[in-house]
Amino acid sequence: MTTMDTLKEMRDEKARPHLAQYAPVWMLREDLLAEEESIQFHVLFQHNLHGWVNRRYRYDGFNNTLYHKGQTALSEDDALELMLEAPYIEAQVDDIPNAYGG
Repeated sequence: MTTMDTLKEMRDEKARPHLAQYAPVWMLREDLLAEEESIQFHVLFQHNLHGWVNRRYRYDGFNNTLYHKGQTALSEDDALELMLEAPYIEAQVDDIPNAYGG
């Protein structure tokens, strides 16, 4: 059986590359399901088409698979109330278009 720390590490290896496109991303909730070797979790981010969303995922450790389980749209005020801690994935800004006048 996989330990919970190992399961979280495996989840992060799968989820971080996928969620990085939406950064910054906040982890809102994690439910560890030890008997099923899985984690169900909710993240918050601003989607370019749908605005602020609370998206639910399930990571299956046995199959090493990440499942999208739906999302709920949020108002900006509701989203701001949920951003209490540092992001799970921080935004990486390497270059800003036209920053050098080009």
